[in-house]
Amino acid sequence: MMIQATGLTHYYGPQPAIQDVNFSVEKGEILGFLGPNGAGKTTTMRILTGFMPPTRGKVTIDGHDVVEESLQVRKMIGYLPETVPLYTDMTVSSYLKYMGTLRGMPPKKIKGRIADVVDVCRLGDYHKTQIGKLSKGFRQRVGVAQAILHEPEVLVLDEPTIGIDPIQVVETRRLIQDLGKSQTVVLSSHILPEVSMICQRVMIIHEGRIVAEDTPSNLAQRLQGVNRLEIEVGGPINEVLEALRKVEGVADVSHSSSMGKPVFTVQARGGQDLRDEISRAVISSGWSLLSMQTVGMSLEDIFLKLTTNEEL
Repeated sequence: MMIQATGLTHYYGPQPAIQDVNFSVEKGEILGFLGPNGAGKTTTMRILTGFMPPTRGKVTIDGHDVVEESLQVRKMIGYLPETVPLYTDMTVSSYLKYMGTLRGMPPKKIKGRIADVVDVCRLGDYHKTQIGKLSKGFRQRVGVAQAILHEPEVLVLDEPTIGIDPIQVVETRRLIQDLGKSQTVVLSSHILPEVSMICQRVMIIHEGRIVAEDTPSNLAQRLQGVNRLEIEVGGPINEVLEALRKVEGVADVSHSSSMGKPVFTVQARGGQDLRDEISRAVISSGWSLLSMQTVGMSLEDIFLKLTTNEEL
């Protein structure tokens, strides 16, 4: 196990930021740490990286205790905090050289790795540019470059795409996926599509506690209280709505418009499969059943169900 966290608890004054957080991350896995603002994501990231100790609990990185073997652990971790630690008066290359020196890397090794990370992070046209003159997106890339400079086994990325434009978001996601092929990555975010696109496993934290942990698809199966069907029917909207609501096992029916055609969303109680019953109801009424498909829970549905009192 590359990362093992047990009973993590941290207080800011009398207020707990996280309570009894337990999780593990396998070598080579990309774990998405998902939660609303203030849920405890950043606190957990800081404890993982040795930035601060927990009030209670323990974290080990490849068997090394984060508190008791702090220097050893920091050699194994690359950290991109939410606010990237950059010296804006330095050029990209001079900053990376400085960071390599701080990490105790040999000068020859630093030179070779700077060339590598500049290439990986697509900073080739900007390696001589003063960091203060770079856009937010390119500063973020410099932050990633410093995090991977010493070839760490574990990458901890706290909100890596916050505040950058959509094109740079896509490029940053692709970069993280590439890095995940050879390194263990823990990625925190409150952006739902980001986690579902990048991460193999999702851990959802709410009010300082882990409320769910699994793959997005498994979470959907576990939490699916109702099955939903989307169907297109060639018939009068009000009459179709009335007929569908009369089908035994239907909890609710709504309709919307797609490409000018009415689409009906049917929710079934208790996870029932009502496709046969609905097909018979439509055809026996003399209408055309143009399409029917099952709609699963999205990560957004899962997130809302676990972190609010809203009904899906």
